[in-house]
Amino acid sequence: MTKLSDSCIKRVNYYFVSKVYKKNYYSEHYRLNFVIYIYLFGLFLYFCKKYKNWEHMTTSIDIARRIAEVNHPLSRESVHALAEILVCRKYRKGEIVLQAGEVCKSMLFIEKGMLRQFYYKYDKDLTEHIGYENGMIICIESYFKQEPTRLMVETLEASVVWELPRVEVEKLIDQYHDIERLYRGFIEHSLIESQVKADTLRFEPAHERYNRLLQLHPEILKRAPLVYIASLLQMTPETLSRVRSSLL
Repeated sequence: MTKLSDSCIKRVNYYFVSKVYKKNYYSEHYRLNFVIYIYLFGLFLYFCKKYKNWEHMTTSIDIARRIAEVNHPLSRESVHALAEILVCRKYRKGEIVLQAGEVCKSMLFIEKGMLRQFYYKYDKDLTEHIGYENGMIICIESYFKQEPTRLMVETLEASVVWELPRVEVEKLIDQYHDIERLYRGFIEHSLIESQVKADTLRFEPAHERYNRLLQLHPEILKRAPLVYIASLLQMTPETLSRVRSSLL
């Protein structure tokens, strides 16, 4: 898109400034107005490219396809149906996506960035889950019971998140069997992941918990603050530092 925009601007400017102006095809007044109009359009394309980042824009169809690739294959019709209900949200680093006491009304698919799910216990900030590109965030109890959650969700990086509203998803489940299988598969994966995490915290020592995270989610270790990684692994920052040092 960048190369296309640059080429388009250059060709338009060249043609109307060098060809139209020099060959005097139109009246002077018309020619001048038309050249100004085209020149402004070229500037418009430039600023769109610069500030809107066209080359990285993603459509809801793209996201629906990506959700299908990650979770379960969907037919073309189902992809378009899923794309229709997706809602894009953009957040700066450190923004709260879901506040404690609110109801979780949507599953969140992360297109770009990193999010943290956490809660407070005895005034201490405890990390429950960290998600990044192609991952889903859901406060599962609040989502299904439609009751206020005790969990919070915040961004650790500038993030682009797509909401899958629960009400709309359930309508699609009744119409499309492959979306139903995708939805069921995601919920099963989420529950199994929670059980594996609980077993890991119960039975594995600190270095094994760290190694498991390194194998399954190296991006978290690369990008998340160490204090949150330590909290996620239920160890102190000092213990995390010793574990990391022993692996060097």
